[in-house]
Amino acid sequence: MSSVRYYDWVAHFGRRTPDKIAVHDLASERRLSYAQFDARISRLAAHLRDQLGVTRGERVAVLALNTSDTLEVQFACFRIGAVFLPLNTRLTVPELQFIVGDSSPKVMIHDDDLAEVALTVAKLCGVASALRFGASGSYEAAIAAAAPLDRAEIVTLDDISTIMYTSGTTGRPKGAIITHGMTFWNCVNLGGPAYISPSSVLLTVLPLFHTGGLNCYTNPVLHAGGTALIMRAFDPGLALQLISDPSYGINQFFGVPSIYQFMAQHPAFATSDFSRLVIGGVGGAPMPVPVLKVWEERGVALQQGYGMTETSPAVLTLDKEDAARKAGSSGKPVLHTEVRIVRPDGTDADVGELGELWVRGPNVTPGYWNRPDANASSFTDGWLHTGDATRVDADGFYYIVDRWKDMYISGGENVYPAEVESVLHQLTAVAEAAIIGVPNEQWGEVGMAIVAVKPGHTLTPAEIHAHCTANLARFKCPKLIEFVDALPRNATGKIHKPTLRERFNAVKATDKVAS
Repeated sequence: MSSVRYYDWVAHFGRRTPDKIAVHDLASERRLSYAQFDARISRLAAHLRDQLGVTRGERVAVLALNTSDTLEVQFACFRIGAVFLPLNTRLTVPELQFIVGDSSPKVMIHDDDLAEVALTVAKLCGVASALRFGASGSYEAAIAAAAPLDRAEIVTLDDISTIMYTSGTTGRPKGAIITHGMTFWNCVNLGGPAYISPSSVLLTVLPLFHTGGLNCYTNPVLHAGGTALIMRAFDPGLALQLISDPSYGINQFFGVPSIYQFMAQHPAFATSDFSRLVIGGVGGAPMPVPVLKVWEERGVALQQGYGMTETSPAVLTLDKEDAARKAGSSGKPVLHTEVRIVRPDGTDADVGELGELWVRGPNVTPGYWNRPDANASSFTDGWLHTGDATRVDADGFYYIVDRWKDMYISGGENVYPAEVESVLHQLTAVAEAAIIGVPNEQWGEVGMAIVAVKPGHTLTPAEIHAHCTANLARFKCPKLIEFVDALPRNATGKIHKPTLRERFNAVKATDKVAS
């Protein structure tokens, strides 16, 4: 175990560059210098410890849409050795009740929009105290009344900083334990490939309760002494407007594929100014190559990467110089981590051979909160099993093909939906598309395409069948096609396949469907 201390980044820059803007909360138009940010965090930490009785190791929950206040809570927890517990804003009361009951926070901090849900869950789970964000809320009153923290708790890189619950697509959510060291090594691992520096100005659009919003690249930018602009909820038109406006100086951006898809489909995309962008990072799901090409035509080489909540999150990154040449690759391993591609029998796969990606290093979670069963099944000799089907090419570039669990077998052949989805996105009329496997008596499973069509466009099943037949092996072509207005997504914008399976899996292709 490491005894290396965690050092407070905000306090450091509060001394080093006190007048520089640390965070700009776009909804409230608050701009906080590092000195102001540091002072608010100090007083909040004192209130949590001295007035609400939060002690080392106890959890502090936040249920709020994006706000710079959430970052204050994170750093205040770090100062007193408490554990930051960000909650998914799109979950229902029963879902949140499970998570809050499992993690037992001492305090529930929330915003006005989610007050009813937050307070209901807090009451059901016996949470001792609550604070409300907002100009007239108890959170601001607490900071105003508190004295600065007299002393920070000494914590090490091995101490727990955060518990982040996974989306629970395969059952109950699991609380991934995030240590101070994991977050630090992620800042180091992403710093170089993402060109993060004191001059970085990041527009954060992903939710801060998710590792993508918090750590790609908000925490790394603050670790470097840069500036983070926080958007309350993603709006493609507003994002394009802000990036185009030279007065904001935005030069860093990160999104999941759907974020870039929605921006590219916006009328303002064609005339937006991306000249200041040093990095446009993308991760969270396989990126359709056609969407990469659309951005490339606008002069933005989207830099793909791969990571997980459990890996803090960076594992693989693609240098932007390779973005066009290796389109579809997630790149190579980041500096301080190890990866393997493993066959089902536990041996290493050959170049070009599909296997499961395993990860080991200081950026990997020590385990799950209250889940010894998951810890036993998720690790082998310190290697985390990611559950992602992956291959590596002869040049050492890694390709995340799909989730193992999303793969289906049709007539004895493995089909990875992400590959088929990328082909569907080549059709101009497709706004978004997903492939799932559905039961079939003849083939075991066949593919179903669920497609949303762009407004003003038309698309027929025959056109989809013809396009797939021309571009894919026969067994990969979807046999069934369903049209929907929009695909279900989780809070980070990823298409939620479990919802699609639940809705459409009752539909069975007959033996008479063309093979």
